[in-house]
Amino acid sequence: QVQLVESGGGRVQAGGSLGLSCAAGGRTSRSAAMGWFRQAPGKEREFVAAISWSGGGTYYRDYRDSAKGRFTISRDNAKNTVYLQMNSLKPEDTAVYYCAARTLYTGSRIRITPGDYDYWGQGTQVTVSS
Repeated sequence: QVQLVESGGGRVQAGGSLGLSCAAGGRTSRSAAMGWFRQAPGKEREFVAAISWSGGGTYYRDYRDSAKGRFTISRDNAKNTVYLQMNSLKPEDTAVYYCAARTLYTGSRIRITPGDYDYWGQGTQVTVSS
C-alpha cells in the first residue's frame, strides 16, 4: 500500500501562486509515477500534471494544455514527495486537487486518466478569486 498526503492548498487571488506537496508513505518503492488531478464542483476529475521516473534517474513530465507554462511538477526522491508549483493562477483553476500514484512504469507515455492510477490522496482545496 502507498499512502499519499497532500498539503499546500489555500486561497489566492488571480495571478498569484500556490505550491502543493504530496508526501508518499508506505511501500513507496512500488510507485513509478505520480500525478495531480483536480475536480471542480459538478465536473469530472481531470488531469493536471504527472511525472514518471525510472531507476536510472530519467524523468518524464506531462501537463494539461492549460497548465503548460504556468505549473511545474517536480519530485524529491529523498523525501518521496512530489510538488506542484502553480503560478499565474486563474479562477478556473479552482478545484480540489488530488495527488495520485501509479505502480506501473510506462516511461514517456504519461497516463492522464484517473483510472490509470492506483493510490489517491484525500485532496486539498485550491480557490482562486478574481
